[in-house]
Amino acid sequence: MRPLFGSPKKRKNGKESRSLLAIAAGIKQKQNVNQMVEKFPSADFVIALFHYDGVVDEWKDLEWHDRAIHFSAMNQAKWWFAKRFLHPDVVAEYDYIFLWDEDLGVENFNPRRYINIIKEEGLEISQPALDPAKSEVHHQITARGRRSKVHRRIYKSGRGTNVMAIVLLLHVRGG
Repeated sequence: MRPLFGSPKKRKNGKESRSLLAIAAGIKQKQNVNQMVEKFPSADFVIALFHYDGVVDEWKDLEWHDRAIHFSAMNQAKWWFAKRFLHPDVVAEYDYIFLWDEDLGVENFNPRRYINIIKEEGLEISQPALDPAKSEVHHQITARGRRSKVHRRIYKSGRGTNVMAIVLLLHVRGG
């Protein structure tokens, strides 16, 4: 998957430096997805939309539509698309892979700042924490700590679950 315009930045090894933002998206969340995509600089990110409702043409009015890669299959989930279209050979060329849900709020999110934190902390997989003052926190472990950029919380009593919903994910290549 290559961007359809511009000249991508080069990595130290001479290869292009870029990341992938992949979103499972339905037309009902079009405006929110648009806000998300606009946060990610086009020079640094390839956009992939997984259209689970089969609606692709109604996205054509968005400025970034033509440079996005569109996949469409009715009634499928984010992980169904990821399993089929984000094959290891395909994603190997990306430094960072953002696999996000369509309903995330990004008002206070900065992708470049987040990637800098990931690099500094040496994280290979991560999920941005929620700001309790600006977001509804359902599980305390997802809340951002006040005193650090990264939180690595371990609770003595633990918290067990048989289901884990990953709404946004960042994977780092070669970590």
